[in-house]
Amino acid sequence: MLNSLHFALRTLELETKGLQQLHNQLKNKLAEPFGSAITLLQSTVGRLIVTGIGKSGHIGQKLAATFASTGTPSFFVHPSEASHGDLGMITGNDVILAISWSGETTELANILTYSRRFAVPLISLTSRLDSALGQASDLCLLLPRAKEACPHGLAPTTSTTITLALGDCLAMALLEAKGFSAHDFKQFHPGGSLGAKLRYLSDIMHSGEKMPLVKKHTVMSEALLIMTEKSFGCLGVTDKNDKLVGMITDGDLRRHMGPSLVQSEAQDIMTYSPDTLPYHILASAALEQMNTRQRTQMFIVKEEKPLGIVHIHDLLRIGLG
Repeated sequence: MLNSLHFALRTLELETKGLQQLHNQLKNKLAEPFGSAITLLQSTVGRLIVTGIGKSGHIGQKLAATFASTGTPSFFVHPSEASHGDLGMITGNDVILAISWSGETTELANILTYSRRFAVPLISLTSRLDSALGQASDLCLLLPRAKEACPHGLAPTTSTTITLALGDCLAMALLEAKGFSAHDFKQFHPGGSLGAKLRYLSDIMHSGEKMPLVKKHTVMSEALLIMTEKSFGCLGVTDKNDKLVGMITDGDLRRHMGPSLVQSEAQDIMTYSPDTLPYHILASAALEQMNTRQRTQMFIVKEEKPLGIVHIHDLLRIGLG
């Protein structure tokens, strides 16, 4: 057990060192070609074609998905399939991102030839500038020769980690350069937990007749019926200008419990200036605020007027939390 833990920690230490080497290289000699790659990709009118084989291919597939979901049209082309017709998927408006640690992957040869013949710009991720891939590239993003975590120095470990990391650096820098926003991200992620985090509160809130609202002078005997009917466990209280001025919760009712409660007016029971949420925020931000303020339901307002109400269960139901 202790021996296994030793090798696990050694793996993390070596991969961390590899990432630190990449960090240092990116700040120095890799900075200029990296910046040129971002400029090229930002100006590309076509797609980013990612290719690689073996572990580099798996990384390439992940990176193509990351680029595509962050505003850069991209897909993965397998080198072997490229040699059997899929080269036709690559146009002169595209850019190729080829990944190979050694830079001598024979399966990439036809893609490199195609790139030269049709002047398709080629960016490479490789550890050897003097390799076939490095020499064929328009821009070579040179990876540091970091030590593999494999005790035999054979299984790609540190090398795959830093390759993936540099690809993520490209994707995130390009996202920032393009001004790709959370709203843009939402368009590509309507499902799952990411989709839930990126939904706007206005898409989830209960509005119109569903809101539990009463006027300041509403008698509590009537207000309690509305509170029961709407089933939110609270009431919003508005003034003559329909502005939200207070809120009545179960806690307020317990504090004022007595024979005179039902004859009282809503303004006598309510908590003034309740916490509210702006209508334009994301559902994830709303959940964070509700947790911070320890609220189970909050009204959404615009210019002090209630537009809707959200219960914390509404946010949990869509996959947040």
